Amino acid sequence: QVQLVESGGGLVQAGGFLRLSCAASGRTFGIYGMGWFRQAPGKEREFVAAISWSGGNTYYADSVKGRFTISRNNAKNTVYLQMNSLKPEDTAVYYCAAGSTGRLVSEYSYWGQGTQVTVSS
Repeated sequence: QVQLVESGGGLVQAGGFLRLSCAASGRTFGIYGMGWFRQAPGKEREFVAAISWSGGNTYYADSVKGRFTISRNNAKNTVYLQMNSLKPEDTAVYYCAAGSTGRLVSEYSYWGQGTQVTVSS
């Protein structure tokens, strides 16, 4: 079992930055691929980024490539999402997930409760 708690969301102006953190409990954190997803009001949850268990492989949605960076620290059981050059269309609830490096919601076994990111224009 892995429990996930996100933090770091907030309100920021367009062009600004935020860093999200996802703290995991469970001794097996290091074996899981981890992902970030987001869900805007009235829209489906969508893939943002993912990272392999070792951190050696990362994957991004085209919409965030070059602006967002996913990383992890297995010693701290934490995965991060650095978000730069934020746009109003990045506004959403951001979710951390464990269990895969895939792009589909169904590929992940564990989910956090989400953290709100709001980007004002």
